[in-house]
Amino acid sequence: QVQLVESGGGLVQPGGSLRLSCAASGSIFSINVMRWYRQAPGKERELVASIGTRTSTNYADSVKGRFTISRDNAKNTAYLQMNSLKPEDTAVYYCYAKISTGSVYWGQGTQVTVSS
Repeated sequence: QVQLVESGGGLVQPGGSLRLSCAASGSIFSINVMRWYRQAPGKERELVASIGTRTSTNYADSVKGRFTISRDNAKNTAYLQMNSLKPEDTAVYYCYAKISTGSVYWGQGTQVTVSS
């Protein structure tokens, strides 16, 4: 079992920055992949960024060059640094973890609102 708790969301003006955190607890030694997804009102949940155990990363085209995913294994935490935020980045952001057995876990989500 893995528990994920996101934090760091909030209201920010266009062009601003936020850093989301995802703290993992439980069977953290078995986490292979951590990801950030987001879901805007009326839209499907979409993958934003992904990081593997060897810190290989992947990003959605819409956030490349603006967002950075990272993980601190010592703190059992994943991060999403979001810069140059746009109104279209407004969504609930969810943390995801996949463990070695193939089971996946989700956090409760954190709201990010980009508005002037």
